[in-house]
Amino acid sequence: MFGFGILSGLIFLPLVGAAFILALRGDDEPTRNNARWAALVTTVIVFILSLVAWSRFEPGNPGFQLVEQKDWLGSAVLYKLGVDGISMPFVLLTTFLMPFCILASWQSIATRVREYMICFLVLETLMIGVFCALDLVLFYLFFEGGLIPMFLIIGIWGGKRRIYASFKFFLYTLLGSLLMLLAIMAMYGVAGTTDITVLLQTKFGASMQKWLWLAFFASFAVKMPMWPVHTWLPDAHVEAPTAGSVILAGILLKMGGYGFLRFSIPMFPDASQYFAPLVFTLSIIAIVYTSLVALVQDDMKKLIAYSSVAHMGFVTMGIFAMNQQGVQGAVFQMVSHGLVSGALFLCVGVVYDRMHTREIAAYGGLARRMPLFAVALMVFTMANVGLPGTSGFVGEFLTLIGAFNANSWVALFATTGVILSAAYALYLYRRVIFGVLDKPNLMNIKDLSAREIVLLAPLLVLTIYYGVQPGPILDACAASVTLLVKNLDAALAITKTAAVALH
Repeated sequence: MFGFGILSGLIFLPLVGAAFILALRGDDEPTRNNARWAALVTTVIVFILSLVAWSRFEPGNPGFQLVEQKDWLGSAVLYKLGVDGISMPFVLLTTFLMPFCILASWQSIATRVREYMICFLVLETLMIGVFCALDLVLFYLFFEGGLIPMFLIIGIWGGKRRIYASFKFFLYTLLGSLLMLLAIMAMYGVAGTTDITVLLQTKFGASMQKWLWLAFFASFAVKMPMWPVHTWLPDAHVEAPTAGSVILAGILLKMGGYGFLRFSIPMFPDASQYFAPLVFTLSIIAIVYTSLVALVQDDMKKLIAYSSVAHMGFVTMGIFAMNQQGVQGAVFQMVSHGLVSGALFLCVGVVYDRMHTREIAAYGGLARRMPLFAVALMVFTMANVGLPGTSGFVGEFLTLIGAFNANSWVALFATTGVILSAAYALYLYRRVIFGVLDKPNLMNIKDLSAREIVLLAPLLVLTIYYGVQPGPILDACAASVTLLVKNLDAALAITKTAAVALH
């Protein structure tokens, strides 16, 4: 596209839509509607283009595909793009969720609509860029650039404490990423390039690996977020508009897990093995502790936010099990969580638009007035719990198998999180949906509108479909994960042989 390939088209098309919206003049209702439609059409076109990219993608090929490369900043930093079985599912997830974010904002966002839509389209460009970048500096620019539109979305269109939440989000993630920037400069000093495909073949010294690993870990742990650097997430979720919460939980959290899979594990294998017990410990604490915290929440969004931290604990546990089942389970869990958590935040948005409160105590007995909503929320709640037959089960099950093969005690403690997730999720559902309908302001509450059915139905179908038929996601990443684990085992075997020879 314009002399570039299909991945460049995916990255730059949202900017074309943003430029069109920027050219609109006025702030009357017709202009706001034009901005909404322009954003929706742009995101739909980008999703269709991502399906074209998927049609050209070969799941059986473990290497990078659809590669584009042009000189950018001299010969050191390249404009290089490509996808493999690990990144392609996240590209599709990003382009799939974006139209839902625009539709979810159709009525709830009434002020500065043009600016809001521009922020989302710029954010889409940066998120897709993260998953496609094959140059470390290019990745860093996309990775950090995503902070700016998200900071504005929370800070301008958020709730009462939006300024506090947006600055907390920005500072936490920025400070973590500054260490990664220092690590990138150190890697360039050793390898003489920031080309990710070259760096994957570069062998860093054992001592240097540990420092580089810690620097990258600081950035990715905050982004996921892992315990104890998770405290920005509940505030950001509570104050963000509905679509902001959807994209935050659905995509932005996944960048940390993707970073571990793309950089920490393959580039620093010795350090990854050395620090695996630390990650297992933090993952178990995240799963158990944040599940207990979720149990006592009185705000629906905050409860779902804490559940996201717990579910990301399963992801880090699966990744650092460093075996086929664990890593594949982590990829599946991230994609499933993107669909399910996004849908749960959309469900909260449905009742918030009607009642303007997220307090759990303000609801009860909604099954009598909102039967369609009750069914949709039930499916997504069951998926969040990890019920067999939903997509939530597959990822959790595979990560637990991977963890069990690596360390049975880790799997044992993590399994308690499954029980706790059932406790807080079902407790929320019972208080909101069942019980006596005795609150006067709920007597005339309306069930799902046609727009809301269009929003939730595809997510509901995919949640069940991937629970019954997980093959499309697992097959897409299988070859790349196999290569990752094989290279990891080979690197660790060389290190072990060298250590034995020294002794």
